[in-house]
Amino acid sequence: MCGICGELRFDGRAPDLEAVARMVAKLAPRGPDHVGSFSDGPLAFGHTRLAIIDLSFHANQPMVDAETGLALVFNGTIYNYPALREELIARGHHFASHGDTEVILKAYAEWGEACVPRLIGMFAFAIWDERRQRLFLARDRFGIKPLYLSRQHACLRFASDVPALLAGGGVDTAIDPVALHNLFMLHAVVPAPRTILKGATKLPPAHTLTVEADGSEKLNRYWHLDATRPAQPKSDDEWIEAMHDQLRVVVERHKTIADVPVGVLLSGGLDSSLIVGLLAEAGQDKLLTFSIGFEDQPEERGSEFEYSDPVAARFATDHHKLMISNADVLPRLPEAVRHMAEPMFGQDAVAFYLLAEQVSQHVKVVQSGQGADEVFGGYFWYPRMRAAQGSDLERFRMHYFDRDHDEFLDMVTPDYRGADHTASLIAERLAEPGADEYIDRVLRLDTTTLVVEDPVKRVDNMTMAFGLEARVPFLDHELVELAARLPPHLKLGVDNDDAKVVLKRVARGRIPDAVIDRPKGYFPMPVMKYVRGEFLDFMRDILDSQACRERGLFERAYVERVLARPAAHHTRIQGSKLWQLALLELWLQTHVDHS
Repeated sequence: MCGICGELRFDGRAPDLEAVARMVAKLAPRGPDHVGSFSDGPLAFGHTRLAIIDLSFHANQPMVDAETGLALVFNGTIYNYPALREELIARGHHFASHGDTEVILKAYAEWGEACVPRLIGMFAFAIWDERRQRLFLARDRFGIKPLYLSRQHACLRFASDVPALLAGGGVDTAIDPVALHNLFMLHAVVPAPRTILKGATKLPPAHTLTVEADGSEKLNRYWHLDATRPAQPKSDDEWIEAMHDQLRVVVERHKTIADVPVGVLLSGGLDSSLIVGLLAEAGQDKLLTFSIGFEDQPEERGSEFEYSDPVAARFATDHHKLMISNADVLPRLPEAVRHMAEPMFGQDAVAFYLLAEQVSQHVKVVQSGQGADEVFGGYFWYPRMRAAQGSDLERFRMHYFDRDHDEFLDMVTPDYRGADHTASLIAERLAEPGADEYIDRVLRLDTTTLVVEDPVKRVDNMTMAFGLEARVPFLDHELVELAARLPPHLKLGVDNDDAKVVLKRVARGRIPDAVIDRPKGYFPMPVMKYVRGEFLDFMRDILDSQACRERGLFERAYVERVLARPAAHHTRIQGSKLWQLALLELWLQTHVDHS
């Protein structure tokens, strides 16, 4: 894990090295182990390194290959790099390091842009081809690693987050009305290429971008997810066995591809507990595990220790329990917002931030269960959607959208009102070919589009704030490809009466039954959901501030209505509408007003 940035100019001038240096400084938390830069003609790279594989200076970046005339900055981990390295050596390539970074350089030299589909892992990287004067950018299939772009007069800049782009200067910070609509309909999801700011975009997942010296661009999608049943049917037992085999492969390679210890974030849920169980099955001992808990609220418990404790005990892990009081949350909230690449409405963003701070004192890499609910159908709204009547869009909207379009129009001022942009986008994505049933289309949309922005981005941002690499084995693309072809009853049950059936079948006998059979839990932080007391005062101060009023984004009548009765204003999936308003305004005050 690292931070990457750069600038490519098209006007014959040298790149702005001071702007690149400012971007690098902003990315410092992502890579505390080394800082590097590189420039060549119209191109400049910056890099901050978190050393995970090949800890020596040979793997520092930017990495330059004099033999091929290529330079690289890379953020992520390539899990199949040892096999690729051997293949490239057989093809005559020579290596000066023992990590995955140089493998990407040599792979591009050998196969060009066709190297990207060969990579298994999470990645965002930029390659400068000095001989062709060409910049090549790539992002992994699920956008686990971020890559933001700013197209300015006579140059293109890129960085691992939006605050770094803003530090470089010259970004149009006007709010994009279409992105604003996405943000408040899809609980902070703004699908690529948009962001909330007009002047910042992001490279879509599973895409590459080639930029020539004259500024011309070629965008290429290199991967699609097939959600159809295979031509040769399988029995349920065959599916279970295939899933077990693939899970073992995935969890093992997420653990072994590192030259530092790898821990697990153990929430007490099925997914993270299964990771621990599979690692134990593979012979892993003395595993480091970490759990976090918060204070209860009258409406909801804040700790899942009763489920994580038995898992830690069963596998004799080196377990760390972290209890966070409400008094610790509010003072740290602005810090978490400073590390948000984009606004994030998930109440557990601050929880991940506080958890990452503690975990980073013990390890540099952790595995996490994020993505399993989207891949295997774990959320309560999936059965409701599947059972509903109407068009694909109507069934999705009634159980997922945070508010109706009319409420959005009532919430924002006239400058930000417009068409029902989010409905059009979701209808288009659901209509894409290559999915057999309605729930296949929904889970494919969630896995390839929505999960990228929430929770994957949240996990990346909050862990990297402390130089902690978070790995998400349930988003291994080979595992997701297998899961996408599963018949729906192995996800939601025969009569929409279950969730993640295949994972439960794999888990049975490997982790405690109480964890498998428990009701679905969510990373709990009740104090951010049921807003009262000093948390309500904090949000009121933000929304009543002069900056908020002068911004003129929200209709005051709507703000006052939500402030008066926060508990009466929750979204369809139980998010706080007050928190959504306050979080966006706080993010804008933090990153835009002070950029």
